[in-house]
Amino acid sequence: MTRGGGGRGDIPAGYTYLGQFIDHDLTMDATDVALGEDITPAELLQGRSPTLDLDSLYGAGPADSVSARFYEADGVHLRTGTTLRVGPDREKVGHDLPRVGTGAARARRRALIPDPRNDENLIVAQTHVAMIRFHNRVVDKLPASLPPAQRFRQARRAVTLHYHWLIRHDYLPRIVDPAVVEDVFTHGRKLVQPDAAPTEMPTMPVEFSVAAFRLGHSMVRPVYDWNRRFPQGVGFLDYMFQFSGLGGDLGGEDRLLSNWLADWRRMYDFAAGDRPGLAPPAAVNMAQRIDTLLTDPLKNLPPSTFGGAAGIPFDDRRRNLAFRNLTRGSMLRLASGQQMVERLRAAGVSVQPLSRRQILQGNGGASVGGLSERKKDALVAHTPLWFYLLREAETGDGRLRRVGARIVAETFHRSMEGSRFSLLRSPGFHPAHGRGDVFEMTDLLFFAFAGKKAGINPLGGA
Repeated sequence: MTRGGGGRGDIPAGYTYLGQFIDHDLTMDATDVALGEDITPAELLQGRSPTLDLDSLYGAGPADSVSARFYEADGVHLRTGTTLRVGPDREKVGHDLPRVGTGAARARRRALIPDPRNDENLIVAQTHVAMIRFHNRVVDKLPASLPPAQRFRQARRAVTLHYHWLIRHDYLPRIVDPAVVEDVFTHGRKLVQPDAAPTEMPTMPVEFSVAAFRLGHSMVRPVYDWNRRFPQGVGFLDYMFQFSGLGGDLGGEDRLLSNWLADWRRMYDFAAGDRPGLAPPAAVNMAQRIDTLLTDPLKNLPPSTFGGAAGIPFDDRRRNLAFRNLTRGSMLRLASGQQMVERLRAAGVSVQPLSRRQILQGNGGASVGGLSERKKDALVAHTPLWFYLLREAETGDGRLRRVGARIVAETFHRSMEGSRFSLLRSPGFHPAHGRGDVFEMTDLLFFAFAGKKAGINPLGGA
């Protein structure tokens, strides 16, 4: 599944890493168990709130003694970091994650954020910076005369509801069959806690966290047109790990080098968002199609990204993301794709299963032609859920369909509903920082960087 990756899709590449940011807001497996060791869902330790409450950004809030270090002295603004000058590219205040800055090298570069996984690659790290800046800009729009605790609460509520709106109206319809999203958000859930009280704490379905929402792994590109210093054919995925604090070592420095700053015009389509003046010099990076292929570098993940020992050899299968995903599903004895079809039908959802031909041949995705007939029969009868859901997308239009669409749309609906600040329980909310009722990721970035091209493209140039 990691031979070259699938073809180009039609989703701007930034959404791959927005999805990773969202995933880190929803899930964190804190279970101490070896890869391949059997475990039950009840034994999993969830390190994140299964709500869309941005605890990966806010921690437990500025009043908490541990989380206070993520905030400025006013207890309202979130801290940011400053990049390191490289040649003509000057240091940029507020464009890096805040970092510890003292102690041994590894400690100095560690990001001062609630979820260290958001520094495992450069693109999700820069996404986290943008979210910090968005929060701080929302704070700045509130009256400074408000008591700090009240000002923070109002800002967090506004940020969270804008975030929910963006997920509901921008992110989800790009990755999931829009008809399923509309049905779930209009008529409610049939699979994921259909009878839960809205304010009851949600649960996190393992079918989502271990299978369906690992769709983003298929979207990763092998190379990015990153910025004017690392344009087309130069911004390799390996560099995106290397120039982060967790997946790499920031190039041997304690802060992000300025020449690695994101040019957001290349990752999101600002022209399609009614801002033609922010079009990139070449085409916007598009994510890989959602299918059963992963780009080749993902067969050799940096061990630090999954808590592995530094000495794990290159090409060891423990570093292979596809192997890790399939093994994780097996450890938890996840339902097969076929079992989930039956589960949905029992819940009153009409869903068409994949045919034998679709499972075995797909549509330009992973080949299973090398399997024996016995193993092919076994695959068709009990398809691993992650593979099954990617096959659904692959044989469709590169979005999650059928089983995968339902799992993802319903999990997001429940997580959003159960959040402390919830779009679903705030029917009068409309975004204040977009284009009327349109609020997409380009609008978030535009507001976060005060509408300045020098913030969205900090290195300048065409």
